[in-house]
Amino acid sequence: MNFIDKLEKAQVKKNSLVCVGLDPDKDKIGAKRSLFNFDKEIIDKTSPYVSCFKPQIAYYAAEGLNGLGDLLKTINYIRKTNPDLPIICDAKRADIASTSEKYAQEIFDWLEFDAVTVNPYLGFDAIEPFLKRKEKGVIVLCRTSNKDAIEFQDLKVDTEPLFLKVAEKIMQWNKNYKNLLLVASSTWPEEIRAIRRILPKMIFLVPGIGPQGGNLKKTLEYGLRDDKQGLIISSSRGIIYAQDPAKAAMELRDEINRYRR
Repeated sequence: MNFIDKLEKAQVKKNSLVCVGLDPDKDKIGAKRSLFNFDKEIIDKTSPYVSCFKPQIAYYAAEGLNGLGDLLKTINYIRKTNPDLPIICDAKRADIASTSEKYAQEIFDWLEFDAVTVNPYLGFDAIEPFLKRKEKGVIVLCRTSNKDAIEFQDLKVDTEPLFLKVAEKIMQWNKNYKNLLLVASSTWPEEIRAIRRILPKMIFLVPGIGPQGGNLKKTLEYGLRDDKQGLIISSSRGIIYAQDPAKAAMELRDEINRYRR
């Protein structure tokens, strides 16, 4: 089963568009606590309410070999306890083609993720090594959540902002490769509406809900497809550092579903 089929099956089964971002920060969880033990607790508490998990690789790599070991344990634990839930690697990889080949091996062969976020700045030949893995998901950065995204993503190219040019290019790539998704942040809901006009059927990974201040209602209004699907609503700090992560995940799921109904 390819990533998109696995994801949509999980979203229907769990009746949830929620993705939990696993960003375990030693400064927050305590220096003596392993990243895996933190992740395990979050996974156990939130898995009934979510349809995928998204580890951010930087939090693990920053802790060296122990951190990467914890990442592998986390992936294996999700596979063992929640085999139907896909796992996204938030890594934002891409480079010249030969290097991207190695990145694809890292993410898909060694770590065995189901999908990865990639950066389109280098162009198609930097993305193609990921796209060739047709059973995997390739999630292209289009409109990111950070406030200074406007410095480049809003630059006008032939009267259009650059992020819309990226969306149009993703549409072209998707004619040959059917495993594309894109990142469109809830901190920019009007931009989500503009992207959805270009790509009415594509799935968007939507960060920014929680401490970053994303607008959930407008994101759903502008981003949902006609079938009330088509979004992966990702929350990291708003769930994993909540006093009750299970409650936070359930409440986000329910809030989304009230709108979808």
